[in-house]
Amino acid sequence: MRTRPTRVAVAFAALTLVAACSGGGSITDSGDTQPPAGESTVADTGGETTVAESTTSVPADSLPDCPTDALADATGTTEITFWHGMSGPLGEELTRLTDAYNASQDKVKVSLVQGSYEETADNYYQASADDRPDIVQLPEYQVQAMVDTASAIPVGKCLEASGFDTSAFLPTALQAYSTAGVQWAMPFNISNPVLFYNKRVFEAAGLDPNTPPASLEEMRSMSQQIVESGAAKFGLSLESGFDSGGGWYVEQWFAKAQEFYVDGDNGRTTRATKVLYNNQTGVDLLTFLQQMLNDGLAVDVGDNSQTGYDNLLKMADQTEPAAMTINTSASLGPVLAVLGSGQFPNINANDVGVGPMPGPDGAPGALIGGAALWMVDSGDDVSTAATWDFLTYLVGAQVQSEWAVATGYVPNRTDALDLEPYKGTVAADPRFAVAYQQLLDTPDAPTSAGPVVGPLRQIRSVLATAVAAVFNGEDVQTVLDAAAEQANGLIADYNARN
Repeated sequence: MRTRPTRVAVAFAALTLVAACSGGGSITDSGDTQPPAGESTVADTGGETTVAESTTSVPADSLPDCPTDALADATGTTEITFWHGMSGPLGEELTRLTDAYNASQDKVKVSLVQGSYEETADNYYQASADDRPDIVQLPEYQVQAMVDTASAIPVGKCLEASGFDTSAFLPTALQAYSTAGVQWAMPFNISNPVLFYNKRVFEAAGLDPNTPPASLEEMRSMSQQIVESGAAKFGLSLESGFDSGGGWYVEQWFAKAQEFYVDGDNGRTTRATKVLYNNQTGVDLLTFLQQMLNDGLAVDVGDNSQTGYDNLLKMADQTEPAAMTINTSASLGPVLAVLGSGQFPNINANDVGVGPMPGPDGAPGALIGGAALWMVDSGDDVSTAATWDFLTYLVGAQVQSEWAVATGYVPNRTDALDLEPYKGTVAADPRFAVAYQQLLDTPDAPTSAGPVVGPLRQIRSVLATAVAAVFNGEDVQTVLDAAAEQANGLIADYNARN
């Protein structure tokens, strides 16, 4: 039987920012909207989908140019629009940074339009060319869909035109938004899943509060010790949100196991035609989690639709708390701020431990989450140059240092680590360095670049439904096979239209 948060926990949720588990928007989206259709690159052969052409590289001269120097000779103030998916404190910080940029010069004025990730994407795909913004923030699961709109100026063309130095940027961050030999977008707000745990509970159970589980196996054994000791009702809080425990985390675990999530080398060598998550790795993973639930070591809070943070709320539950959960690193700052109020007697900010996301056999690393900035091809050189100027401001070392501390996101570049306020924050509180280190520990392997497939948002929603069914006791292989069939249908339909 599924356990819901107490009234006190719901009050905690009301004070917590509402953000998707990999970034900014609602986590209950069904994902029905598709981007505009383009030319098909696959052929349907009686149920078998065959790739018509490789996506290994796209000729640079076939892509729109990026006249980054056009702003120099422009007169007056160029106004540009930025559509983004940051809400709550995240949106407030983005507004502060944008206001600071606008006040720092008189060549460019940026106007913000806020929505969730899903609203922003849907509005973008449905808008005409004249109604689109100059710059748009989209999450990592929108890469192929955005590329197929043929509406963006690749950031790589801007880098080449301006000579902008990316040597300080995390290679994994750039790689997440690069496919077909093109750097399509610039990573801005980077996150990855981390383990949150109650150090006070660990101590009460006789565990080292400074040594969280590194592997799934350790996570189970520690959960068992916690439950048997009576330190907490549950060892682990699970959830099945499409952009977290039901979808995104499965991609993470496949990467940790150095396995591809979709074919075509995760869609980065050729267009993906099918998902691979119904293989033995997927079955073993979900069977493991199902068994933790069956054995009373874990609790399922559902799809996080009530607050976006139901799994974290179980750590604050005063009657049947859980000792651990997995959540986006972007929630760290807000969680510590809320717990710092002292209103929850069983857990405060100092009790919260943060560790890498446990994986199969303790395998390190994580896929990039969060979102990137896309340059929209408006056809106006001055607007393009103004957009590039604002984009380079947002991904600059100083702004990234400030952004990381205010939000909990990971800086996208190494030189931000040496600047205040991030430098001092990490020195005083190493919890803010865990997600960054997790990216540094990511293996140099093809599987460390996440899946690029057109309907990835919809595929996650399908898998999330399947994960929820598994958590409710249904047969793992049967459920995954049915989900894979549905997901493969989505891919075939998408590829036929693009």
